[in-house]
Amino acid sequence: MKTVGKYEIRGLLGKGGMGVVYKVRMPVVGKLVALKLLAPHPNLVSLLGEAEIHRRFVAEAVVMARLKHPNIVAIWDFHDAQDLTFFVMEYFCKNLGAVIGETYRVETASRVLNIDKALHYTGEILAGLQRLHHAGIVHRDIKPYNVLITEQDTAKITDFGLSALHGETFGGASNLKVGSPYYAAPEQEADPNQVDRRADLYPVGVMFYRMLTGELPLEERKSLRTHHPDLDDPWDDFVARAMAEDRQHRFPTAQAMATALDDLKRDWAKKKERVCTYQHPQNAAALSSDLSPIRLRRRPIKVRPSLARERFGVDDKWRPQTYMQNDFHLLSNEMVKDNRTGLRWERRGCPYPLTWHEAHEYVTGLNRQGPAEAPEWRLPTIEELLSLLTEIPRAGDLCTEPVFGTTQRWLWSGDRRSYVAAWYANIELGYVAWQDFSCYYYVRAVSSIAAPFSTGS
Repeated sequence: MKTVGKYEIRGLLGKGGMGVVYKVRMPVVGKLVALKLLAPHPNLVSLLGEAEIHRRFVAEAVVMARLKHPNIVAIWDFHDAQDLTFFVMEYFCKNLGAVIGETYRVETASRVLNIDKALHYTGEILAGLQRLHHAGIVHRDIKPYNVLITEQDTAKITDFGLSALHGETFGGASNLKVGSPYYAAPEQEADPNQVDRRADLYPVGVMFYRMLTGELPLEERKSLRTHHPDLDDPWDDFVARAMAEDRQHRFPTAQAMATALDDLKRDWAKKKERVCTYQHPQNAAALSSDLSPIRLRRRPIKVRPSLARERFGVDDKWRPQTYMQNDFHLLSNEMVKDNRTGLRWERRGCPYPLTWHEAHEYVTGLNRQGPAEAPEWRLPTIEELLSLLTEIPRAGDLCTEPVFGTTQRWLWSGDRRSYVAAWYANIELGYVAWQDFSCYYYVRAVSSIAAPFSTGS
């Protein structure tokens, strides 16, 4: 096993101009963390020089270590000796880029998120930026892949390699760009030395727009109501102000932008309340009277990503090509039956996120606790999890109480991607993806209570 200092390397997380980020294992306790190793690209060395790169790398570690905030990634260790410089920080499997499905082809359309989730992530990013800006720091590289998402769905800002203290100049070559295309503010692209905290608010506006539309706000920006008919002019006004070309017309601070976002949250809450007050409940019997039974794959398989979309029946955003209409019935406070598929589900599932191997142990424990004649619990297949996914909800869709628990957003499947990774489903946002066995997701166990039968059976 290769090591960096005392840490065992368990995988490569990413490369940048200044260094390499590894997933590593801490000795003795075995906890997985992220390690950023100083390993600059030769082109960057020729532009800045080794001494300046080293200074900036150390400064990044110092900046991150001095900021203690729930929406900023924490530093746990630092090493600078014997030609080896690195720092160790919190590790999380997910980031906002993966959640929205952004690829290296940034212009390609990404997943549209529901309104509540876009508000949630944006609010937490702004909270982290308030702390940064209070310390006199401008991040200068806010983008989806620099926002990590924890198992509890908390957003954490990371990667301070391009950040600048108030009054500090970049000191690099004039042709060296700072920031990421489409997310960097116009004034930052023109001159990275002449930015202030408003340069960090511009990319938050870009991300908010992208979460709600799946698109980048290019020259002909569409109204948000194109994808979310429930939204009105104040939402477009918020985006327009956040992304104003002239920074003088943007929100002056992250706090001011967060206050405006809170106004949108209240507007959205009132709209949902209004719709739910006047909406007549649908006739459940009428909805389910013509449901025909369907049988889903129950045996787990191993499938690589190149074949998975066709095998699972998902689109290029890894969402179902067609959505199933279920026929759910509560068997108890802890169990739900779907007459359409003949499956019995845990209503909630495990209370805490688990690794994939721990997920199997959890299911084994369920079977050990139950009576011998009870159907056997197991991890669901991706096809079974897909049967629970729904389209992006509108205001009227949020009026009924959810059938399942809402804590368990990311659910492991029994299907493997490889010998070290498995497939999972994001129930809340409605897509499937794969991740390493060591990542922490929830479990909602399933059992086959009978062959699928119709509602009248």
